[in-house]
Amino acid sequence: MKNGKAQKKFPGATSYLDRHGKRRWRYRRGGNSVELGANFGSENFRERYERAIAGGKAQGGKTQSRYSFSNLAKAYRKTAEFINTSPSTQSKRSRIIGNFLAEHGSKSAKTIRPRHIRKILEAKRETPAAANDLRLLLEAMLDLSLDLEWRDDNPVSGIKPFPATRRTIHTWTEDEIEKYLECYPPGCAAHTAMIMMLYTGAARVDAVRLGPKNLVNGRLKYFRQKTKNSGGVEIDIPLHPELSACLKPFIEDDVQTFLQLSNGKQRSEKGLGMSFRIWCDRTGLSECTPHGLRKAIARRLAEAGCSPHEIMAVTGHRDLEMVALYASEARREGLANQAIDLLS
Repeated sequence: MKNGKAQKKFPGATSYLDRHGKRRWRYRRGGNSVELGANFGSENFRERYERAIAGGKAQGGKTQSRYSFSNLAKAYRKTAEFINTSPSTQSKRSRIIGNFLAEHGSKSAKTIRPRHIRKILEAKRETPAAANDLRLLLEAMLDLSLDLEWRDDNPVSGIKPFPATRRTIHTWTEDEIEKYLECYPPGCAAHTAMIMMLYTGAARVDAVRLGPKNLVNGRLKYFRQKTKNSGGVEIDIPLHPELSACLKPFIEDDVQTFLQLSNGKQRSEKGLGMSFRIWCDRTGLSECTPHGLRKAIARRLAEAGCSPHEIMAVTGHRDLEMVALYASEARREGLANQAIDLLS
């Protein structure tokens, strides 16, 4: 990553080449210089970055308070609330924490007032979703400050979130599915990824891990990664004939995972997302995403007359509200006909 982009994600972080020609990173701000290592964005990098912000002296030459947000963030990262979340959630929270600490890390979590929190959030009014994510995280961190006996109240609890329009993920239509499959024949990664996600409802993080080991007596079984740390949701569904035909060659070749790379290594979640973006763009499907296939299977199941609980058994959702959202784009005319037929 270039310094310009790095500055946006980790203000104060810059790269340089060491005497061996290897790119390394350091934090420099206010006369403070701390090495961040060579693995940009890694867990170790983030921890070093947060320590760099928390360490030394704050702006103005005053020694940083033990009640600073940097120290509170360090304590928060050790809580079960943080540790028992999925890697993707931890990464998102760490990114939000890092951005916040870059500007406010030296400020006191013990004395901050609601008006200060409102001012910080107001600066993010143009991006209400990001402001609300920060509000939730600050509320969780300041709840921890109560347990640490730093303060007797949570200044965030009375602050309402910004009205945020839910970002709608496009649901693949049947025409778009057909157009995509016409461009990518059976056997290629683009075709396999589409069929797998369309007929299982698997998220990217799960799709890249699936392989012959997950096939048991004609059924596909796996635990959703997103819910793994909170007990897990087990998926156990029969193979659709189209999915079975698609996977058969890979089973015969004894691969480790169905979407593995040519060198046999498991494809990464981000790698699949980037590849899918390229595959869709090549076919003119700029609105389509892998996540939209989860909505597509929910739509198909709803149109087939499946109950919300039946849809949940396939997609692995835990609440009916989300299932209703995913299935909301089912053809209303067809469902209305089914409903009246049942009434008759």
